[in-house]
Amino acid sequence: MSALSDYEKIHPSLWRGSQLARTARRVIDTGYEALSAELPGGGWPVSTLVEFLTAQSGIGEMRILRPTLASLAGKPIALIQPPQVPNIQAFMYMGIDSSKLVWITPKKTADALWSAEQILKAGSFGAVLFWQQHIRGESLRRLILAAQSNETLFVLMRPLASAQDSSPASLRLALRPAENGVAVEVIKRKGPIGNGSFVLPVDPAPSLVSSFGRRSREFLVREAGTSPIVTPADVSAP
Repeated sequence: MSALSDYEKIHPSLWRGSQLARTARRVIDTGYEALSAELPGGGWPVSTLVEFLTAQSGIGEMRILRPTLASLAGKPIALIQPPQVPNIQAFMYMGIDSSKLVWITPKKTADALWSAEQILKAGSFGAVLFWQQHIRGESLRRLILAAQSNETLFVLMRPLASAQDSSPASLRLALRPAENGVAVEVIKRKGPIGNGSFVLPVDPAPSLVSSFGRRSREFLVREAGTSPIVTPADVSAP
């Protein structure tokens, strides 16, 4: 019985299904106490794949990563096929050196996958953020193998509908817009099933708090006679 009670001391990979897994790999603090409490190891896992499944781009997924990206000690950050042109001022607002951003926009999916794989293998980047609408399981496994060779935070942004597909990712989060923040639901983790969604309060995008940005949106609303128009700045700005 004592051997069974001390099973956790045998290897860090051993864990009960009713508890969050421990990890021998390094994790990066999320900057959000409520979020870190839901993640094995208490932070973003590196050397593996993390999936953000979003209802639509620009709902705050970059602002969730803000504390982490700002803590990478000047390491480069790769942005591969983002849906909009990266907003440099927004990254500066987050405290991220814009000179460390590497924006990669291959025309073909195969080239984007190759770029992500090579960057992950190199290990010289602090984070790799990759946007893809559709990606096959074998491609995901290749990327995970590449990520395992170094301690890089690798986040794949996919549509929320992809939650129905199987994935070898160690962590999958569903993100939806919420009042004053982003609703987060843990779809997959090494541990018990999540207890539903919770809201992370995030700071508004710079374009939403500036008087110029407000006036611009109000003008667009009056001209269109509809709801506010989402601009590239709103989508890309964390």
